[in-house]
Amino acid sequence: MRRRVARRSLIDFTQYTLPSYQPAIHHKLIAEKLEAIERGEIDRLMINMPPRHGKSELGSRRFPAWFLGRNPSSTIMSASYNLDKAEEFGGEVRDIVRSAAYRNLFPQVQLKEDTRAKGFWRTEQGGYYISAGVGTALTGRGTVGPIVLIDDPLKDRAEADSERHRENVKQWYSAVVLSRFPKAVIVVQTRWHEDDLTGWLLSEQAKGGDQWDILELPAISPDGRALWPEFYPIDVLERLKRATIPRDWSALYQQRPAPDEGAYFKRDWFRWYDEKPQQLRIYGASDYAVTEGDGDYTVHIVVGVDPEDNIYVLDLWRGQTTSDNWVQVWLDMVRAHKPMMWVEEQGQIIKSIGPFLERRMREERVYCRREQVSSASDKPTRSRSIQARAAMGKVYLPSKAPWLADFTSELLVFPAGKHDDQVDAFGLIGRMIDELIPATIPKPPTNSTPSSGYRRPSDDRGNDEWRTL
Repeated sequence: MRRRVARRSLIDFTQYTLPSYQPAIHHKLIAEKLEAIERGEIDRLMINMPPRHGKSELGSRRFPAWFLGRNPSSTIMSASYNLDKAEEFGGEVRDIVRSAAYRNLFPQVQLKEDTRAKGFWRTEQGGYYISAGVGTALTGRGTVGPIVLIDDPLKDRAEADSERHRENVKQWYSAVVLSRFPKAVIVVQTRWHEDDLTGWLLSEQAKGGDQWDILELPAISPDGRALWPEFYPIDVLERLKRATIPRDWSALYQQRPAPDEGAYFKRDWFRWYDEKPQQLRIYGASDYAVTEGDGDYTVHIVVGVDPEDNIYVLDLWRGQTTSDNWVQVWLDMVRAHKPMMWVEEQGQIIKSIGPFLERRMREERVYCRREQVSSASDKPTRSRSIQARAAMGKVYLPSKAPWLADFTSELLVFPAGKHDDQVDAFGLIGRMIDELIPATIPKPPTNSTPSSGYRRPSDDRGNDEWRTL
């Protein structure tokens, strides 16, 4: 009876082949989804859950073995962040298939003698198991229509924060995984970034792409319960939360790459206004882009600074469009707000677009002083000044602006967001205001001599030299 149930149920199979296994409620939820994959009821499955909560034991070790036991002529392609990790899983699945317990359940499944490597082996019935590192090719291996299982496509924070690495993962999925015409795809991962593989696939789903069955398992549920209280009770998780950077806690443990309260910028730092003050010095800033469509955004932002150096964000425009369109928007904003100065970042874009922008200013008779600032080493560094001012409660946002939701969302996600063009433009405002601090005007010299007997030095022309003092 135990064997019969184990052939039918993934949880019972796991307990039969690993007697020490003690499933929790969330493991049973995972198993139900994976069983639906085996039955063909689901062909796109996404499971997001915290580290060390048993996702790989069920997803990458037991499920492939159980699936091949029930479908020995099928193909499993298992991938992870690098080939070594993927082959480690492959060796463990192979050892399960070789075990005596497995033979008790599926005696007909045998490995072919000529293919027993950890990363590539076959069954006597023509099935394949293939290991792949994310980013590696699979030319000539396996058949069309595999079950593709991707376990943690990103290794760590460094990979997650690298836009180039994230793009490589997407390209690998598009060019390698989808080119195999998979029968089903399973993505099991801990979230790292808003634009990680899960985030990108969800954005593609919103555009009409593949529709995913999603199982999201936060370490602490919205009602305050621990996901796996037998191993990680709520007091342990709360202590871990206090010791973990908010961004990492929100992404890794709660599966929300952007914490609700914000990471680099905090939600409660910002103040709100309904009507702007009268005495404001008006400034603007732009972060330019030249591509149209799915590239970077061009952002124009206008702020007012009051006599107490409080910053009021007055207007903002953001668009993925060609330069002729955003130049016209820029002209309209300058005409409407009449800023004292507009700041831009140095670089190839402003060099190429500068002459066109100047010509359009003359044509429309819209004039504004424009200043360029140098690029800082990285994006968080560029925004330090405006971050500090926001932390001091000196940034005010309009409570009813139509662009407010997108702007605050990007601020709270930063630096984990897919886009940061609004943050870049906002950071330019902070850097500009820092450079606008006026020099101190020296007091006129007096005829009195300090009590110490020290006298001011004079230059060759007999004038008091205040710079020496």
